Amino acid sequence: MFSSIKNFVNDNKFCIQIFNDCININNYQKIITLEEDRISISSDFKIVSIKGENLSITKLLDNEILITGSFKEVVFHEV
Repeated sequence: MFSSIKNFVNDNKFCIQIFNDCININNYQKIITLEEDRISISSDFKIVSIKGENLSITKLLDNEILITGSFKEVVFHEV
């Protein structure tokens, strides 16, 4: 059981969670584009492009960000 808790806490895989009013991204590599209507984030294997209105980023942890705004499109591109 300790092993599964340790894996959960130390998880370093790219993860994106999409909710109605926010998008949470864990273990990203860098922010590529930061505009009011478009944000692009890279991971080791993908680029996520988010389009919408009034988009903003709140940094939660070193490897976690929260994006808020009115979302219109989320697209994943292979690197």
